[in-house]
Order: sequence, then structure tokens, then C-alpha cells
Amino acid sequence: MDKREHMMDLILAVILIISTLSLVIRLWQDVIIAVSSVLMMVSLAGLILSLGKKLRSLDENIAIREHSMRANMEELNRMVGHKLDATTVQMEDLLTQTPRRGYR
Repeated sequence: MDKREHMMDLILAVILIISTLSLVIRLWQDVIIAVSSVLMMVSLAGLILSLGKKLRSLDENIAIREHSMRANMEELNRMVGHKLDATTVQMEDLLTQTPRRGYR
């Protein structure tokens, strides 16, 4: 799907550039306006493509961090579970020994 989205961005950028060129053909009498319009649309298309690339990169980084956090949370959950089990065993031992001490 990533390639599909990338192709869609490229197609839209090409359409933007072609539409600008068709607009410039009408304004071709003034060369400065025509050239500046073409440069502006090409830079706008490049900016949009660059932003799309950065957003995809950011999305990938977020997915990687989410996976890392999930793995860390599972490890932490396992460690706390072991400590809780050990504490529970100690408490049960203390509770079983307390009535014996009281009767002596």
C-alpha cells in the first residue's frame, strides 16, 4: 500500500505541474510570470512530496516505538508478576507461622 500511496502522490504532482504549464501557455507573453509560475508549482509539488515522505517516516518511527514500548510493558508485567508471586508466598508463610507463635 505504501507504493500505491507514493504513486498517487507522484501522479498528483504531475497533474499539478501539467495544469500549471497549461496555465502558463496562456500567459506566455510575459516570460517572467510564466517562468515564476512554473517554478512555484514545481517547488510546491516537491514540498508536498517531501511532506508525504516525512509523514511516512514519522509513521514508521511511531510504529517502531509502539512495538518497543509494548515489548517493554510485557517484560515489566512479567517481572512485577514474579515479584508479586514471591511476596505472596512470603506473606502466606508469615500468616501460617503467626498462629503457631501465638499458641506457644
